[in-house]
Amino acid sequence: MIKIGITGQKGFIGTNLYNTLGLYPDRFERIPFEDNYFQDPQKLKNFVSQCDVIVHLAAMNRHKDPNVIYETNMHLVKQVIAACESIQSSPHILFSSSTQEERENPYGQSKKEGRKLFGKWATNNNAPFSGLIMPNVYGPFGHPYYNSVVATFSHQLTHNETPKIEIDGDLKLIYVGELANLIIDRIERVNKKYKNEAFIQQLKLPNSAELKVSQLLEILESYKISYFEKGEIPALDTPFRRNLFNTFFCYIDHATFFPFHLKLNTDERGSFVETVKGNSGGQISFSTTVPRISRGNHFHTRKAERFAVIKGKARIDMRRIGTDNVLSFNLDGSRPSFVDMPIWFTHNITNVGDEELYTIFWTSEHFNPDDPDTFFEKV
Repeated sequence: MIKIGITGQKGFIGTNLYNTLGLYPDRFERIPFEDNYFQDPQKLKNFVSQCDVIVHLAAMNRHKDPNVIYETNMHLVKQVIAACESIQSSPHILFSSSTQEERENPYGQSKKEGRKLFGKWATNNNAPFSGLIMPNVYGPFGHPYYNSVVATFSHQLTHNETPKIEIDGDLKLIYVGELANLIIDRIERVNKKYKNEAFIQQLKLPNSAELKVSQLLEILESYKISYFEKGEIPALDTPFRRNLFNTFFCYIDHATFFPFHLKLNTDERGSFVETVKGNSGGQISFSTTVPRISRGNHFHTRKAERFAVIKGKARIDMRRIGTDNVLSFNLDGSRPSFVDMPIWFTHNITNVGDEELYTIFWTSEHFNPDDPDTFFEKV
């Protein structure tokens, strides 16, 4: 059991990493971190004392005065080092740096010099240290106008705003879920070989996608046309397109968009309803549910999923992992409708009527017992 703490735990990368670690309670113990620990030296010392590993993500990315960015980031690094030295603790520290180290700007300089300070501390205290130089990170729940251009474009397109390309540069991207897995792999490798031993390494993490800003916008615009205008699930035939769609989808205002009512075609023979229009494979299944019974109470980290009610009355509840806000939707088979489930939202469906409930399910991937993507947690 490795005890891991994350400074900047509630940020974009920190939240994803914290939640991903929570999928493996038999391997990792998460040591909670609050931003106010940086204002209380004793709380910071208590935090450090509990950690075998510290992932230092806390940093300032934007400010009207670039010097404030530099001073803030350097101060945060020095605080973590001081807390470790004061209690003679030597955890494995992983430091999130950036490709902006190569640029002569205050943010890049704070990352480069912060990495060197941690390396010096590791040498002096027989501790392992990993300096991680990361490409641009994208993924669900990033803050638009702050974390990435993917977040900004996705927010704009799902809120009827018009994206604008300032510079059509080249983007080297890594999905936040891929980044979390790389960090976890690094933690386990170093813990196995170099625990309580001086070991310093700078790692340039690989990007998993590379394209121009204009190409990114073109794909996201195609997602908007497919999903909003044509009622189709776009092609999710590569990991990048799947990850990008899951990112795009999380910016929809789910509370007002769902349930989405389907077109009901009736004639003397009966009725016909199209429940899923897909441009790639997946798995379609159906269930019957007796009154007052719930199904689900699980979430996915990768799969897109749709629940379409075609007979009976149902309530679908979903809650983003790590939050308390529950979204509830009432669906009635007399007016067929569906709700799509965002990743990292635990969800269930309950028969709230007096007759049997019929539901059609679509998922973007076949069930694979060797690579499960279903994790149980109650709504």
